[in-house]
Amino acid sequence: MLKQQEVIPVVVQGSEQTLKFHGKEIIRNAIFFDLEHYLYKEPIAIGVFGAAVYDEAEKAVITTQYMIENKRDARAILELTKEYFINQKNNGKQYLVTFSGNNDFLVINHLYQKYDISYSFEEEFELIDLQKEYEHKFQKNIGLKNLEKLHQIDRGGELISGMTLAKTFSKIIKDQGYFDRMPLEKVEKILKYNEEDVVNLFNIMNRWESVTMDDVLILEEKLHREKMEKLALKALLEEQIELEKEESNQPFKGQKEELGYSS
Repeated sequence: MLKQQEVIPVVVQGSEQTLKFHGKEIIRNAIFFDLEHYLYKEPIAIGVFGAAVYDEAEKAVITTQYMIENKRDARAILELTKEYFINQKNNGKQYLVTFSGNNDFLVINHLYQKYDISYSFEEEFELIDLQKEYEHKFQKNIGLKNLEKLHQIDRGGELISGMTLAKTFSKIIKDQGYFDRMPLEKVEKILKYNEEDVVNLFNIMNRWESVTMDDVLILEEKLHREKMEKLALKALLEEQIELEKEESNQPFKGQKEELGYSS
């Protein structure tokens, strides 16, 4: 099992900027949580567990990550996650913050049940989904990466598709030695991607009230314009390909004359 912890200095904004829950400031008492998992018809394993909390003494966000190295870690990572949540609850954390966390909870609850691990997130924490909070505030839907853009958050790491992650974890589960053969850069990229997910949940909550409806409309207009430009470029390329096909199917001028002469 690969375990990693990072200390990232941050400044908590004033209470007028942070997201409130039932009128209460909760950022100091929250866990920010995200999973990278592997499913095939049903949940198979958690590939990476990532969580972050704000530490008042350190004036920093403390991230904790576990990554499986083989099939044997499939149960061990679940036991570590349960231990992490119990410890954080004992440290005074009361809220569990996700973005569109239903899938993560479906996966982890299914795997807890599969391995006879008893734990109830609903009983231990108040669950807060930032996607739902956004929908409630603006009556609109949004993805995490666009929500990050709204809050002026720039990812330093490279984006990774869910398909790429699923293929990687599938190989780790099926091939005992695959993790050892993985380039270190690939492991670091996966961990960085997950770390930015959880840290940015904190950053979004920390700047929640700085985003207005005007900001939302400006972003929507920008995204629409980018989409139209991509569609126009795609149409132009398709037209160019068709023209090239037509030209390649036509005989050369010399061939036409020769055929005409022989007839």
